[in-house]
Amino acid sequence: MVVTSRIEPVHFLLRTCELRPRGFRKLVTMADYEENESKFMRKAKENPFVPVGMAGFFAIVGYRLWKMKSRGDTKMSVHLIHMRVAAQGFVVGAMTIGVIYTMYRDFIAKPRQEQNQARSK
Repeated sequence: MVVTSRIEPVHFLLRTCELRPRGFRKLVTMADYEENESKFMRKAKENPFVPVGMAGFFAIVGYRLWKMKSRGDTKMSVHLIHMRVAAQGFVVGAMTIGVIYTMYRDFIAKPRQEQNQARSK
């Protein structure tokens, strides 16, 4: 019995796209882009404060980068730390408000609506 270290190609796995050799990439179609866009919109509708947090983060970073030229004698590292803290604070605030909104929607507004529907029957 002879044992070789050569690995034989496995063609059936390549057809099922579970294993792709290096250099082969999946073709991206417009349907993939539309699927990702609709996924983002669906997630934004489920958690409306996620896009708010993202927009606030980018707005704060953009504003602080624009104001960097007129920072005076403040060190660059201190200016960047203040920018990071402000942006992170906005994102954490948006996440907190989002969690509170979701808890209100799931535990207060939804049971009230269910009670009203039960009464009307």
